[in-house]
This record gives sequence, structure tokens and C-alpha cells, in this order.
Amino acid sequence: MKSDRNVLAARLLLVFGALLILPAAILVQMLRIQFAEGDALRELGNLQSTHQIAIPAQRGNIYDINGRLLVTNTVSYSVAVDPLVTNPQPNETERIAAILEYFTGRSRAEFLRTIRQAPQGSRYIVLGRDFDRAVFDSLRAHRFRGIILEERFRRHFNHDNMASHVLGYVNHESSGMDGLERAYNDLLRGRDGQQHVRLDSQRRIRQYVGAPSRRPQQGHSLITTIDAHIQAIAEEELQAGLRRTGARQGTVIIVRPENGQVVAMANYPDFNPNRPGTIGRETRRNAAISDMIEPGSTFKLVTAVAAFEQGAVQLDEVFNTPESGTRLIRGQLMRDHIPLGDITFRQAIERSSNIATAEAAMRLDRDVFFQYVRNFGFGALSSIDLPGEESGRLRRPLHWSGVTQPWMSIGYEVQVTALQMVMSYAAIANDGRLMRPYVVDHVVDESGRVVQQNRPTVIRQAVRPETVRALQPAFQNVVSEDGTARLASVAGLSIAGKTGTAQKFIDGRYQQRYRASFVGYFPAEAPKYAMIVLLDEPQTSIFGGTTAGIVFREITRRIMGVDHNVRNLVQRDLRDIDERRTPQLTGLQADNAGNLAASLGFRLVVQGEGTRVSEQQPAAGQPLAAGEPIRITLNNAARTEITEGARPLVPDVTGLSMREAFAVLREAGYEIQQTGSGTVAAQFPQAGAVMQRGRAVSIRGRAPGMDVLISDRGGG
Repeated sequence: MKSDRNVLAARLLLVFGALLILPAAILVQMLRIQFAEGDALRELGNLQSTHQIAIPAQRGNIYDINGRLLVTNTVSYSVAVDPLVTNPQPNETERIAAILEYFTGRSRAEFLRTIRQAPQGSRYIVLGRDFDRAVFDSLRAHRFRGIILEERFRRHFNHDNMASHVLGYVNHESSGMDGLERAYNDLLRGRDGQQHVRLDSQRRIRQYVGAPSRRPQQGHSLITTIDAHIQAIAEEELQAGLRRTGARQGTVIIVRPENGQVVAMANYPDFNPNRPGTIGRETRRNAAISDMIEPGSTFKLVTAVAAFEQGAVQLDEVFNTPESGTRLIRGQLMRDHIPLGDITFRQAIERSSNIATAEAAMRLDRDVFFQYVRNFGFGALSSIDLPGEESGRLRRPLHWSGVTQPWMSIGYEVQVTALQMVMSYAAIANDGRLMRPYVVDHVVDESGRVVQQNRPTVIRQAVRPETVRALQPAFQNVVSEDGTARLASVAGLSIAGKTGTAQKFIDGRYQQRYRASFVGYFPAEAPKYAMIVLLDEPQTSIFGGTTAGIVFREITRRIMGVDHNVRNLVQRDLRDIDERRTPQLTGLQADNAGNLAASLGFRLVVQGEGTRVSEQQPAAGQPLAAGEPIRITLNNAARTEITEGARPLVPDVTGLSMREAFAVLREAGYEIQQTGSGTVAAQFPQAGAVMQRGRAVSIRGRAPGMDVLISDRGGG
């Protein structure tokens, strides 16, 4: 028994000792934690209970050159719930859904269904985004424990589709995806700030006094070279031109020749950057800088410059183009849009002769011709500050075939962008200096301080100024009664430019599908704007002068309404040079001459007696001041031919109606071959040429006939 008591006592002593040792150990451990490791553990606890949240930076604005706001930010509000917090609260989810129903018009059942159908264990269920401020304020005022309210900035394009291809768009994270938004993304987006907060036991955010923070660095803003008024004009008239001609798509670019600033850049179809996902990638692509095309006759500018500057041609040199309007060049048939006969090189520019242009180009060394093409910027990036630019395609002379040079001279076997084309004409308008185009003038920070300035950059002197001065009158005559772009003319405004009609190369061969274009600049004597209008597959006509030229004219007229400098220049010129061109009256019957003069608003002073006009002053085509009469002399001698000895000479019928021209030529003993309709714009042979009676004189009307529409590769 005694041994049993000893064993029991030992066990009790052991248990009692253990009971004493355990609190002592706990006390020792508490003292060690408190004094030996306290600071370190307190610091670790603070780190585990604190959290850093981002303070979003606002993306910078985008303005036009006059300070009009194009792109800015709007605040959007998102609402989400945490079911683990809302479910224990009586009717909290129901009350949240009821408030959303009241403000949005959507049923509360829809919101509740969203919560019920969420994956099990979800702690963040989005009930909606882009709510307005009233929803945000109401939910915040109720202090629901399980609700998550988020305030975000959303990119907003103030004018929807306007300049969409220039401005670009952003993704759901407000990162630039195209246009200026992408090109200047690093400057626009700024840098987010940071705020330190504490998390409670339920991981809810709690701010605390003295929490460190870093303010966000707001994004920089862009002041562009775009003029919103002119951009809107370009887009409206481009769309009107597409409707009028039935074209598939189109492009307009307007630049300032002296510095390379892009005033407007429009493509149609376009898109709304506020909803970029509603349209395909193909439509969002900036065709003005990314589509490579064969330009057609607008490229003849390069040929004219190269041939003239190298002394290969003179402006008054006569080129004999066949009466058929076609010529076999190195095994391939080249065609003029109409037979042009004997024409000077100046007239070849004005009337867009493929044959004469190709002949001039073939006089040049191929390496020299290639260098001129390169000098105008073709085959290289323009380095515009927009993403997605293509350099075009220009093969080196080593890889040319025997027909490359003549066909390239008229705008085939070379691919360019619309931007490259307009910059080449801007170089002519700028005394031969090729400029780098740019869209952003300068960048400012949130305080308005300029942090980046884009300045005009001369790429190279593409052509000598004296060459520009010599050739410019020919390109001005393109926009005249005798040129291919008379419909692009604006009363009182001097315009220089060139039409283009390019057959499309599809599936390995040229199809009966065309691009029509007009490129020009104005005022010609002191250029303020250079512009290209490009229409893809117009249905009413394939010619640039009668399709793209009209769009050019309407845009130019409206620019005059917003640019007082151009408007004042035109008004001054109209006051100083109030004159018109005298019509051709010599050779007409007296009655016909009187009717023609009256229809054009001219007053006649008649001398002599007879049935026909034998003389007139001023001569046909000469300027006539307003109010000044035309003096005509009548006699009975039919002045339908000019004779030199006994040789018959062809009479001048330019400026006459087709009916009058037929009468004059038949009376002179000639047959007639007619192209087009309306008044006579050109004739072959020219007036005064010696030709036997009974042979045919070709006359071309100002309006093209249907036979012209079936010609091969266009000439303008």
C-alpha cells in the first residue's frame, strides 16, 4: 500500500510540476516576444495589415491647332458585391438590387440572378460598369458593407467619328491602340500614384492618419496640327463625293506646304473611337498612310521635273502622238485617254498624255530617273508621327524590265501612299523643298508647360526652285478650260495640280476597275494648302478630273470660308483682275456669233456688213475686262480657212460649240471625227496646219464621250 501511495504522490507531483512549468514557459515566451522580438514582430504585423492601392493618373487631352478639345476623359463608375459579406446582412443584396433597378431601369431580378449564378466562392461579382454619378452617390450613402464601388476614368472622343484614323483609340486599360493614342501613349498615360491603407480582419480597406502616399503624375496633353473645322469639311465633302460617284472608299489629306503640318486627314468608311469594337480592323486601318497604290497620272509630276531639269525636254518641244491615240512601246501598247495629235510638252502635262510623258522619260538614264523618284520621297517612310505607315514599293533599276521606266513615268510599276503623293506636290508648292509631315505641334504638361515641340524639318531639296517656276504654269493650266481638271477650278483662286486615273492590278492582271485622284495646291502663287483626293472605284466616271476634282473644288470653296487669308486673297484678285476670256467668234455666221456672245454675257460692237465674222478684237482666248465689248467685223467672205498661197489651212474651232465647229469645218471642206461633247476643247491638226480638203479633223469636247470610258490604263 505504501508503495502505491508513493507512486500516486510521484504522479501528482509530476502533474503539479507540469502545471507550474507550462505557465512559466508561457510567461517566459511572452516576455521574450515582448522585449526581445517585439519591434520586429510589430513591424511584420504592420506590413501584413497594410496595402498599397493605385491612384490612377488621368490620361492627357488632345486638342486641335486652335485649342478645340478633341479627346478627354470622363468618369465612369463600376458596382460589384462580395457575397460573403452581403449575405449575412438582412436584405442587403435585395436593397442593392432595388437601388440599381430604380436608377437603371433594369429589373432587380436580373441583378440578383447575376449574383446567384456567380461561381461558388466568388468575392467580386460585377453588377455593372459605366454607371452615372447618381448611382455611385446613392449606394455609397447607404454604407452597404459588402458593396464594392470603383471610380474610373474613361476615354471620350468628343466628336465621335471625326478624325478617327488620326486620333486612334484605347483599349479597356486605357492604353493607346492606334493613331496618336498609340504613337504618344507614353506621354499621354502619365504615371499612377500610390496610397497606403490598412486592411482589417475582413480584408476591408481602412485609411489611417499619416499613411504615406505618392501623387499621380497626370498625362501630358497633345496640341495637334489638325484644324477641326477643315477636318469636318474634308470628311463631309468626301462622304458627299462617295455618294455622288458610287465609289467604294476614299481619302483626303490636306497639308501646309511650308512646314509639313497635316491640317486634315480623312478616310471613309471611318469608325467611332468611343466604340472601336463595333467595327472591323480593316476599317480602323489608316488607309491614308498604310494603303499602297499605283498612282497613275499624278505621278507624271516626277517625270516632268526629271525630264525638264535634266534638259531632256523643253516645254515648247512638240511631241507627235499618233492619231489613233495608241503607240507600241517596247512591246506593250500605251494609250492616251483621247487622241491628242501634235502637242508640246507643256500641253502633254495639261492634257495628261501618257505617250508623250513616256517618251520624255525614256530619254533619261534609268539611274537618274530612279534618283528623282527617291528625291520626292517615294520608296521611303515619310516619318510622320503616326503608327502603321508604309514606305511603298519602288524597285531599284537593277530589277527593272524593259518597260518599267515608261510605265513608271505614268504612275505604274510603282506603289505609293496617298501621304507620299500629297507631300510630293507640297514640295513643288514649297519651292522644291520636301518636308517631313507631322500631326502633333507640341506637348504640354498639366500646368501648360511645353515639354516637347515638333518643328518643321526639311528632308531634302527635291527640285530646284527655277524648275518649279518653269513648270508651275503647266500644272495651273491643268485646272483650266483646256486641262483635265477644269471641274476642280474655283473662281478667282489659282490652283495647280494634276489628275490621275489608275487601273487596278488585281489577281495578277489589270482589271476594268479604277482609282481616280486629284492632287493640287492653292493659291498657286503663294501656296497655303496642298491636298489629295483619292476615290476608289467611282462608278459615274473613271477620270480624276470629273470625280475627285469636284470633291477638291468643294473642299477648297469651304476652306475659303474659314481661312480669311485665302478668302481675302481671292477677293483682292477678283477686284484687281475682273476679266474673262474672249470666245472664238471669227468664222461664225453673224446670228450665231451674237447668240454665243450673249449667252456668255459679252457685248458686241459690230462693224461692216455681211453674214459672217471676218475679224474680232480682242482675239479668241485673250482676257477681256468686265464691261469691255468685243468688236467684230462682218463681210460675205467665208473666213473658214486661212490660206497661205494656194494651200488650204485648217481653221481654228476651239471654243465653239460642236454644232458651230461642224459648220465651220464642213464649209472649209473637212470631215470631222468627234470625241466628247459640249464646246470644243482641242483639235487635231491644230489651227493653221496645212492639210488637204476631204481629210478629217479630230475635235474633242470638254465633256467626255462614252467611248472614252472603255479606254485602258487611264491618262488622267
